[in-house]
Amino acid sequence: MLVAFRMAVQNPDVTIVGAGVVGLAVAYELAGKGKYSVLVLEKNRTFGLETSSHSSGIIHSGIHYLPGSNKARLCVEGNRLLYELAQAHQIPHERKGKFVVASDDSEVPKLEELLERGKANGVEGLEIISGEDVSKVEPHIKAVKALSCPSSGVIDQMALMKMFEGGAKSSGANIAYNTKVVGSIEKLHEGYRVSTISAEGTKDSFSFTTKILINCAGLFADRIAEMAGIDIDAAGYRQRFNKGSYYAVSPEKGRMVKKPIYPVPPEAGKGLGIHITTDINGQMLLGPDSEIVAASDVNYINDGSKQRLFHEEVQRYFPALELADIAPDMVGYRPQLKSGQDFIIREESPRGLPGMINLIGIESPGLTSSLAIALHVKSLVGRLA
Repeated sequence: MLVAFRMAVQNPDVTIVGAGVVGLAVAYELAGKGKYSVLVLEKNRTFGLETSSHSSGIIHSGIHYLPGSNKARLCVEGNRLLYELAQAHQIPHERKGKFVVASDDSEVPKLEELLERGKANGVEGLEIISGEDVSKVEPHIKAVKALSCPSSGVIDQMALMKMFEGGAKSSGANIAYNTKVVGSIEKLHEGYRVSTISAEGTKDSFSFTTKILINCAGLFADRIAEMAGIDIDAAGYRQRFNKGSYYAVSPEKGRMVKKPIYPVPPEAGKGLGIHITTDINGQMLLGPDSEIVAASDVNYINDGSKQRLFHEEVQRYFPALELADIAPDMVGYRPQLKSGQDFIIREESPRGLPGMINLIGIESPGLTSSLAIALHVKSLVGRLA
């Protein structure tokens, strides 16, 4: 594999570490029109095997994020761009809308807060509707009121990544799978020296130089930043692994709900609450929840230990759901910053690392924001070139 890699690499203008949905979107944008030679490094055998593929593919509206934050701005912009791209390239998607439901009167003020936050973020079409209006659309959902978010939807994230990959390659980008960045990333007079090793077990190694280095390494983005000499604690770049479990719902009960249903969000740092989504294939899923775990405890097996908890949480607003209707499904991990909740997207000239762009803490709504993030990174690269 590395023989072909050596032949393909001719000291690229831009190297992107990580082939999740964001890394591929960045490659897609930068390789377009052939302005830059682009190389993508991915330690796994193919794209999106970590955070990007272990989700339900929800397109978020932007109601949950602090006004003025990167998450708010990039989510709302990314929502629009993603629908346009999916339409143009026939990527399976559906603009389903969603309801955020208040199960009792005490939760209604939280709906009003979300409405005002969403309006401040520029989310269109938001309105609070009565429980009676909820029942007209979703007769099996219990709510006293709900926030209706018509711009939410779902997309086939694997098809999206495949399109990004194909588009980047057709524009001349090289993608090296089974290739892991190791050692120190060396700052040169102009650019960086990056060392890699084959992740296939052969231990073949190779180093090369690149003018611009873009860190889209997802769960391991803080480690890549550390390899470049950044004190990730002082910088606020240290990440945690935020585990999210999912449970699948039986087809019989899954047909009873048409659109994503979210509870009012719990306390800060606990995610968006255990919600109902339906993926692009029509499978109803519950989740994810939010649980911080040690890196040594990461595995992608759902042992079923949270089944009763998930059932109790969702039955509050979907009373027909019974414990036997749900079964363990996938597990995903999101890179959550220890120091805060916003995306970090930063060109590192102030740290003496011109031409290095770090993307840290790209959790949800990273999928929704992927194209908007890519265009923002493209503008940063344009200022460097």
